[in-house]
Amino acid sequence: MSTRKHTALPKARTLIEALPWLTRHNGKTVVIKFGGNAMVDEELKAAFAQDVVFLRQAGLRPVVVHGGGPQITAQFDRLGLVTEFKAGLRVTTPEAMDVVRMVLAGQVQRELVGLLNQHGPLAVGLTGEDAHTMSATKRYAELDGERVDIGRVGQITRIDAGAVQALLDDGRIPVISSIARSEDDGHVYNVNADTAAAALAAALGAETLMVLTDVEGLYADWPSSDDVISQLTARELEKLLPELASGMVPKMEGCLYAVRNGVNTARVIDGRVQHSILLEIFTDEGIGTMVVPDEEGTA
Repeated sequence: MSTRKHTALPKARTLIEALPWLTRHNGKTVVIKFGGNAMVDEELKAAFAQDVVFLRQAGLRPVVVHGGGPQITAQFDRLGLVTEFKAGLRVTTPEAMDVVRMVLAGQVQRELVGLLNQHGPLAVGLTGEDAHTMSATKRYAELDGERVDIGRVGQITRIDAGAVQALLDDGRIPVISSIARSEDDGHVYNVNADTAAAALAAALGAETLMVLTDVEGLYADWPSSDDVISQLTARELEKLLPELASGMVPKMEGCLYAVRNGVNTARVIDGRVQHSILLEIFTDEGIGTMVVPDEEGTA
């Protein structure tokens, strides 16, 4: 009996440590950008689904936004489609966009919805096209000062969060693929999932935006040091943006947009760590990098 008491005590302490965070986040909306290794590693995928369901059962309102770069590339390879890159960005032809749409809405999203729904009738999948949740306009790349056409790649112009809000009010977990229709030409566009998650978090008035990455967070002095910045303000982040590696730019720009548009905190966390979402939200230590709004009165 004494042994059982002894082994159970750390579990109780862990639960009690979570109590103030549970109280603070109860009823709050959390938007999570699902990406990186967590999307392709089976154990990480399962742990991610558990985390999201835990948030829901703990009284939070999670929303998942995803892209699917690795899966899109794999499908292109299977179909023998050659990908052209301009200014470092994948050119998305109308034919390629059909594949992108199929992979995001018909494969990645379905798998994630399935994993979440192992725990109950919770997840509902939709794309940015549904109920005009996301509207976009054609995005051009810049190369040597010239505007470059990269096809069906879009940037978000408007968010209508009504359908997502209705699902949340019904106790569901919305899972959203980052594709959007244009109000200008009626075409469907692939939009950056980091940007989409940030725009949706702002439109929902979310408590926090969480972006899963394949790094520990934002490094203070990479590659000289692997010290992670645990917290910084919007203004501090803005100064750092020009120095960041290209892969981190849309993630950190998304965090900056979120906290400048009503989201209380934006966090970049290491999706390679199992249950990183729970560690970030429910423990004193937290992991990754948290971006907070500037204090009142600072410009």
